[in-house]
Amino acid sequence: MRIGIDLGGTKIAGIALASDGATRAEQRIATPRDDYAATVTAIAGLVGDLEARAGVPGTVGIGMPGAISPRTGLVKNANSVWLNGRPFAQDLERILARPVRLENDANCLAVSEAVDGAGAGLPVVWAIILGTGVGSGIALHGRALSGRDRIAGEWGHNPLPSARDDERPGPACYCGRHGCLETWVSGPALAADHARCTGTAIRGEGVIAALRAGDAAARATLDRYLDRLGRGIAQGVNLIDPDVIVIGGGLSRVPEILAGLPERVAPHVFSDAFDTPIRPSRHGDASGVRGAAWLWNEP
Repeated sequence: MRIGIDLGGTKIAGIALASDGATRAEQRIATPRDDYAATVTAIAGLVGDLEARAGVPGTVGIGMPGAISPRTGLVKNANSVWLNGRPFAQDLERILARPVRLENDANCLAVSEAVDGAGAGLPVVWAIILGTGVGSGIALHGRALSGRDRIAGEWGHNPLPSARDDERPGPACYCGRHGCLETWVSGPALAADHARCTGTAIRGEGVIAALRAGDAAARATLDRYLDRLGRGIAQGVNLIDPDVIVIGGGLSRVPEILAGLPERVAPHVFSDAFDTPIRPSRHGDASGVRGAAWLWNEP
């Protein structure tokens, strides 16, 4: 049995998968925000609960924000900032008394969709998370591409390509820079752009509801969003030329976004044609946690 844990900023999801991918048990708990020790303890408790419900022990794979630095063994680049600088892998292996495999949460999304999801059977799967944050992961033949410094796929912290004068320097990002893609194409970024341009502060869900009701200002907000997202995706396509682009996160459930993307990406791709499929994740919110479990498919 394979146990997967998806550590998010507000919730921790867990799943126990049989070797054929069938779900044996699943559970979600709240993330103890800003409390590192409690986060480690909560994950250990969740693993124990899943094993008790499934009736057998399992391997443990964990999808996490950021990555484990190969130089220091400590967490880096996590937007759940209480993890940064901590010996997360060592502490988890100590409390669970077994080896643990950890991978960036976006890479887990890519693995899940490459193994038995929207990219099943395709060699190069590029998975993008569009939610409270923005990131991406790459799976090659079903295995996560982590990179030398464990930053492969950190697409959300590249600057917005072909930024116009009115887009410079861009909104401040938690990473200390300005104008990262995350500050333009996340869910909160959609709402923030609408507020800047209209003076009306509503959540991203409200912007989508307004455009469906025929609101011209909300339609203009989505148009700006798609333009920026198209530029950003084209940058990734020009770098890795994937066989499929899989979109996960909350915004993947907005049909207007997925339907409008291909025509926004195509003009910026360095090719005579752009017909790469852009698909929503097959497993939805469960994709990251399933990918964490599938980390033990790798040798």
